[in-house]
Amino acid sequence: QVQLVESGGGLVQPGGSLRLFCAASGRGFTINAMAWYRQVPGKQRELVAASPTGGSTNYADSVKGRFTISSDNAKNTVYLQMNGLKAEDTAVYYCNVEAIIHYTGYLRSFWGQGTQVTVSS
Repeated sequence: QVQLVESGGGLVQPGGSLRLFCAASGRGFTINAMAWYRQVPGKQRELVAASPTGGSTNYADSVKGRFTISSDNAKNTVYLQMNGLKAEDTAVYYCNVEAIIHYTGYLRSFWGQGTQVTVSS
């Protein structure tokens, strides 16, 4: 129904920047919100930033002022601009889309495959 493709991860030095990209494709859905999560081994996946359709963006306290989420509802894409990266930002980052599936009317959540971000000197 909804396929997500991510790109943009990699290795960067502390203080550097990366930009993550996610595109949603498929048919018969309307996006309700797009977001980025991250996960490190042994810990729960955590919300990094969210962009509800027609609503205000919100961020984890740990990334406020450094990360910016932006979405294009017409293109079903979402970016995460990450500046001032720190070692503790190292994680696998996942794109998440909440979408209403037209033929069921249900809200469902979809995940990207994840992209590794490593911040190290």
